[in-house]
Amino acid sequence: MNWLKKIFGLGLPCLFHSLTGLYCPGCGGTRAVRSLLRGDLRMSFQYHPLVLYAVFVLFLELFLWAFSKGRKTPMDKKRARILILAGAAITVANWIFKNYMLVIKSVDLLPPFK
Repeated sequence: MNWLKKIFGLGLPCLFHSLTGLYCPGCGGTRAVRSLLRGDLRMSFQYHPLVLYAVFVLFLELFLWAFSKGRKTPMDKKRARILILAGAAITVANWIFKNYMLVIKSVDLLPPFK
């Protein structure tokens, strides 16, 4: 586990956040992955919900692939489009909500990783 700490302990500050004081759409993603690897789903979701969504989609697609392997059908393009749009919507909603909470309510939803 020490090697994981070295890899994920390298955190670079967000240039967008440093320049504007606002969060970028990806702010919190690395901390979300680190929290997920530690098993803290609540903090992973709070840092960036797209990470848990991506894990859910990955397992869903693996499950569907395993049961359609005999038919050798590629991923349905309509389903792929829906999953990508849902991920984009999660990212935009998260970005707006976190900046709203930061600017209007003065609540920082991205506490430093411990």
